[in-house]
Amino acid sequence: MIRILAAVACAIVLNSCVNQHSVGASAAINEKLVKQYFEYFNRHDWEKMAGMYTEVADFKDPSLGEGVVKQTRQQTKEKYTELNRIFPDIKDEILQIYPSGEKHVIVEFMSTGTPSGGKGFVLPICTVFTIENGLITKDFTYYDNF
Repeated sequence: MIRILAAVACAIVLNSCVNQHSVGASAAINEKLVKQYFEYFNRHDWEKMAGMYTEVADFKDPSLGEGVVKQTRQQTKEKYTELNRIFPDIKDEILQIYPSGEKHVIVEFMSTGTPSGGKGFVLPICTVFTIENGLITKDFTYYDNF
C-alpha cells in the first residue's frame, strides 16, 4: 500500500513538473511573439503586424466602440495605416511584460506620437493578448480614450 501511494505521489509530482515546464515554455514563446509585434509596430510594418493575428480576431479597444469587436487582418492593417497617417512618428515603448499562463500576455506600454503641425501625446496603455497556435486571437486594450 505504501508503495502504491509513493508511486502515485511521484506521478503527481512528475506531471506537475512537466506541466510547469510546458507553461513556462509557452510563456517564453508568447513573450517573444509580443516583442516581435511591437518591433513591427515601431517600424510601421502594418502588414506583418496584422499577420500576427488570426484571420479574424476579437478586439476590445475604445477606438472601436464598446464591447468586443471582430476585426479581420485587413481591417487591422487599415486601422493602423490610418493611425500612422495621423501620427507619422507613432511609437510604443514596452514598460513591462507579464506572461500569464499558456495563452495570455499582458503588456504595459507607453504610446507617443505627434500629428502633423500639432501637439504630441503620451498615452499609457495596457493590452491583454490571447495567443493560440502562435497567433493573436484576442487583443483587449485599455487606455483613456482622450
